[in-house]
Amino acid sequence: MVRRTARLRTPGDVGLAIQQARMTRGLSQSDLAQELEVSQSAISEIESGKSTIYLRRIFELARLTGIELNATWNDGDAPSS
Repeated sequence: MVRRTARLRTPGDVGLAIQQARMTRGLSQSDLAQELEVSQSAISEIESGKSTIYLRRIFELARLTGIELNATWNDGDAPSS
């Protein structure tokens, strides 16, 4: 099992990390959307790095307070059931 880590500096970084973790688990965008009870297009927008006011504010808060945001996942994680 390989542990992956990504530094999150932009909405695109968040989207890419989510996409990589989803694919590692063998989930399609539709699978993930169904689990979250959102549309597949919502997952697509997140993975493409579409920025929202909330995400922009989180990054601004992190920058102003010196917080570093990271995402970590394991390649061997099984899909949730």
